[in-house]
Amino acid sequence: MPVTRLSPDDLQPHTPYHHVAVATGSRHIHVSGQIARLGDGTPVATGDLTGQVAQVLRNTGRALAGADASFDDVVRLTFYVTDWAPEKIGPFMAGIESVAEELGLPRPLPPASLIGVDHLFEPDVLVELEATAVTA
Repeated sequence: MPVTRLSPDDLQPHTPYHHVAVATGSRHIHVSGQIARLGDGTPVATGDLTGQVAQVLRNTGRALAGADASFDDVVRLTFYVTDWAPEKIGPFMAGIESVAEELGLPRPLPPASLIGVDHLFEPDVLVELEATAVTA
């Protein structure tokens, strides 16, 4: 397996993601920002952060599969969330949990960042997800 994830003991404990990913593969896969849209462009879960988080993860999984990769190969996730506030963590995490088994998400997740932004490119888009993966 080209990706090993770890969290050293002296870093912040109890995070839903690992702090470090070490990749030894040679194929780098960069997935562009995925949003809550179906393949035909239809918006999904308008106004629903939980539903949009679930859909961006599904779309990211499809993108990875298109490159013969999976979430097991992911070394970095970057979430952008509009109008972020700490009270949104519950609905955000509920979106992840709702598809964790379906998508085979590693637990804890790969190293991840959640970045609050004023807005994304369309008014209905609440979350966007970028991913980086490495395979052999």
